[in-house]
Amino acid sequence: MSHRIAVASGKGGTGKTTVALNLYHHISNRLTGNVLLVDCDVEEPNAVLFYPEAEAGEESPVEQLIPVIDQNRCTYCRKCAEYCEFNAIVVIPPVKFAEVNASLCHSCGACTVACAFNAISERAETIGSLKRYHLEEGEGILEGRLKIGSAMQTMVIRSLKDAIPGDLDYIILDAPPGTSCPVVETVSDADYVLLVTEPTPFGLHDLKLMVRMLREMGKVFGVVVNKSGLGNRELYTYLEKEGIEIVGEIPYSMAYATRYATGHLFDTIPDEIRGAYAGIMENLFQKLAVT
Repeated sequence: MSHRIAVASGKGGTGKTTVALNLYHHISNRLTGNVLLVDCDVEEPNAVLFYPEAEAGEESPVEQLIPVIDQNRCTYCRKCAEYCEFNAIVVIPPVKFAEVNASLCHSCGACTVACAFNAISERAETIGSLKRYHLEEGEGILEGRLKIGSAMQTMVIRSLKDAIPGDLDYIILDAPPGTSCPVVETVSDADYVLLVTEPTPFGLHDLKLMVRMLREMGKVFGVVVNKSGLGNRELYTYLEKEGIEIVGEIPYSMAYATRYATGHLFDTIPDEIRGAYAGIMENLFQKLAVT
């Protein structure tokens, strides 16, 4: 049985990817089970940057089916436009105009059902790609990358998750920042969600949005406070009031931040940082044992 751990945050810059990478690294080196890191930040995947020795595997396209309207068969009845929940189809009968806006289409197929004249077919359009990177530790990184100009992040993330092998013990999902649809898709089937935040007013504001979202989804979650020692105590007051457990705290370290900024995430780790991640792992495994 595999355990899916999503690492998320309400805002960018809190250290979400840093936490995801360190969990992957520590699990790979401390456990006998296999672990895969899945980079779901498809607009800007960057996890592999911290593994210069990574060997890229085969890249596969992610395709979306886009409706095509046959003007010779179309009667401009507007049934397809009425069925479309995303306003992706424009039909103007007086001028005999019918067109599909691919950037709004979600490939639900409703328009093909609505059309009684067989005037709508579908064509495949590439909206992104998937790539597996092989590393010296663990099972590597599975990355999704959205095609520039496409707005179908959620569709790429869904394809990325479908490509996850079924013989893994641990799957770490590095979610996009924010609380939008791509984040919802990423955490939707996670067994546990680690929310990474920082003790600042911005960190607290966006954490509240994430907590509200996860509670509505019925997800089990805990918080990792990164850069602890900075900011103020408002974050801790909120967590205590809401009964939200702190899975771990990562102290602010200029030495560690310097190593991270130069791409050296795993070597010469300060003892307090290493100890913080060891504690997070122990607490996380206890949570997974009861979920």
